[in-house]
Amino acid sequence: MKAPTLTFGIGVFFGQNLMKKPQQQFTKQTDFYKKYRPSYPEALLTDILALTQGRECCWDCGTGNGQVAIVLAKHFRTVEATDISKNQLAKAVKAPNIRYSQQRAEATDFEENTFDLITVAQAAHWFDMDAFNQEFKRVAKPQALVALWGYDLVQVDRNVDALMQRFYSEIVGPFWRPERRHIDQEYRNIRFNFQEITLPGSYAIEAQWELETMEGYLNSWSSVQNFKEARGENPVNPFITQLKAHWGKGAIKKVRFPIFTRIGKVSK
Repeated sequence: MKAPTLTFGIGVFFGQNLMKKPQQQFTKQTDFYKKYRPSYPEALLTDILALTQGRECCWDCGTGNGQVAIVLAKHFRTVEATDISKNQLAKAVKAPNIRYSQQRAEATDFEENTFDLITVAQAAHWFDMDAFNQEFKRVAKPQALVALWGYDLVQVDRNVDALMQRFYSEIVGPFWRPERRHIDQEYRNIRFNFQEITLPGSYAIEAQWELETMEGYLNSWSSVQNFKEARGENPVNPFITQLKAHWGKGAIKKVRFPIFTRIGKVSK
């Protein structure tokens, strides 16, 4: 997949670096995002929590609709959950100990040495990574855990996967933002200035989906929204028609999203 040319808007200065313009990729499709985005496996969060020393305060950065924040709220006294999208925060699931705020990841109003754990689920690729590392280090406690993760392209079966790869790479491929390459590279090439830790297991999101659920999930993609804006039509509609022949009428299929992680401790 050939990535489109990256362009920068007017940013704000962070030290001596110019931060890139913040990306609001999921404002238009907030309802699709909340209803159809997959949930993360319990084992992943259990293993992350096992490496976390304190339980006072954590920060779920790029929280979206709060699907990770609501889980963390069961384990921490306070959860700070931030997102750049006002629309996403308006749909976020509520809990008494979660405080939602509209802030960009790289420049927050949090005090230094605040957090025992910082999580970023399927969002770090949108950040300015240099500024992100500095800000996380500033607000984290010594030896706090920083946990980034994302998931690869959905897997179903050989026939569906081949069609999905073509849709992903060729149909909407030119409409992904350049940052999407970090997902394709499983975050291997992002700047991550922490003491790296390897989690003990391998993880995947697994679910049973009807074709309707797959359609809703695809409509949550930022590339689909960019395609619609540029072309005036929804590329998901003809793709779902094509997919029906391989899915089967009324069939429920197992879908799988392999998860990749970057986990590290903060040294000060």
